[in-house]
Amino acid sequence: MPTSTRASSSARASARRKPLLICAAVALTAAALGLVSWQAADSDSGDTPARPAAASAPRTAESPLTKLARREAGDKLAVGRPDAPVVLIAYSDFKCGYCGKFARDTEPELMRKYVADGTLRIEWRNFPIFGAESEAAARAAWAAGQQDRFAQFHAAAYAEGAKQKGFGEARLVELAQEAGVPDLERFKKDLAGGEAAAALAKDQEEGYGIGVSSTPSFLVNGRPLAGAQPLGAFEAAIAAAKAQAGK
Repeated sequence: MPTSTRASSSARASARRKPLLICAAVALTAAALGLVSWQAADSDSGDTPARPAAASAPRTAESPLTKLARREAGDKLAVGRPDAPVVLIAYSDFKCGYCGKFARDTEPELMRKYVADGTLRIEWRNFPIFGAESEAAARAAWAAGQQDRFAQFHAAAYAEGAKQKGFGEARLVELAQEAGVPDLERFKKDLAGGEAAAALAKDQEEGYGIGVSSTPSFLVNGRPLAGAQPLGAFEAAIAAAKAQAGK
């Protein structure tokens, strides 16, 4: 169950300073019920797997974490029907090697098999833990999304070898061009603007509030699934969630 960890000091400090307005109540409920247990050893490299503890939830009750699914029709960082029976929330970092592996190897199959037929909705949360470049890439992905190019930017930034080129400002503009972002001046303005920073902070607060400590981490209808698991693990989780939803 490979994951990547090493929260940046700036991200941690920011998360501590900001009140957890979005999910503090949910996090407290989850902690009380023992629903979330994401634990991983710190690593010096995004390519070093962490060791997440097993996560569990009562099989007979709906997890309160299902409420974290936004299901907004106009969400630029989501694909799939807002009323899909299963929602997969993905917390990821563009510098995380295992996030890239999921994006390249597993995500396309989930899109083809489950998003296309209306079973699954995927909502991405930018959760940078590897420092300033990770945070810049997250803001850039959001900015690309404002011009309906999030999926294309996501694919370009997670392409094989992309993270080795870094995510400096010039490189982010190159990725935006590769993703087909039509207005690069607007992209650069959005990247540096307050809305991008606020969107990133919202995703970070949500993740930290429920105990996410490594990437990639997922919720499948509120049930935790940590690491770049094989496709079969996602298929089983989706099938179980769909059955529980009664659809």
